[in-house]
Amino acid sequence: MVINRGYFKAVLLISFVLLLSGCTTSDPRETASTLAKKRQLTAREFVTDWITVRGWQRITPPVTRLRVYIEGDGFAWVSRTRPSDDPTPRNPVGLQLAAADPSVNVLYLARPCQFIGPPLPAACQPRVWTDQRFSAAVVAAMNTALSQVKAQYPQVEFELVGYSGGGNIAALLAARRQDVIALRTVAGNLDVAYVNALHHVTAMPDAQSAIDVAPVLKNLPQIHYSGANDSTVPPAVAGRFRQATGSRCTQVAVIPGMDHGGNWAALWPELLGRRVGCG
Repeated sequence: MVINRGYFKAVLLISFVLLLSGCTTSDPRETASTLAKKRQLTAREFVTDWITVRGWQRITPPVTRLRVYIEGDGFAWVSRTRPSDDPTPRNPVGLQLAAADPSVNVLYLARPCQFIGPPLPAACQPRVWTDQRFSAAVVAAMNTALSQVKAQYPQVEFELVGYSGGGNIAALLAARRQDVIALRTVAGNLDVAYVNALHHVTAMPDAQSAIDVAPVLKNLPQIHYSGANDSTVPPAVAGRFRQATGSRCTQVAVIPGMDHGGNWAALWPELLGRRVGCG
């Protein structure tokens, strides 16, 4: 069968235009709420001393183990030089992973200012989701959200899951808390300076980076998934982090054909079934 190349290109162009049109007309907040509702995740807000963190949860007391998902950087930049006015993700992979988790107890945490408003509160300035997105203040806000859950369920222990930049946050939280029993990351930015250098972007002097606390995590059961086709956070990043922690408790896995923002949720129930342990 001979395919008319001109016709084929025209179909691709029309499909691309329709895709862009769909992206610009859909409301990411409404889409996320619909997805959460389908999976019996109810909305919750965590008010910290300077910012509000949006969450969705499915918790059945009494709860002793809770899997917590932390979202990626979201829609942080419109272009390489122009930050967005709203970091709410258009493709919330972290939320999709939480929705795909069949566990009884699941909590999803967006990053500061994601899924908030409109309008955004005064504290939500672009620096929060650009050069300050891994700052001490941001990490502290996410930690406060976990501590509020801990206050409600004192016996709870956390399994942390972080997507992309949320993987960095998850590792930093695991290093500072005593109630984290497992860590998983998906396309996790576990070495901020290395990833910035790969993409020739400005350094982030205020950023906290997982690789700097890697030795603290050497005895924590953990697994880090990378996509073989991921050019945003390539598999080498997880490899560097594994080397920094030592190999006894740290596993890495490269998923063939997967890119950074791919359909990780479709694979997630299977990936969750992989043992996370030491030795």
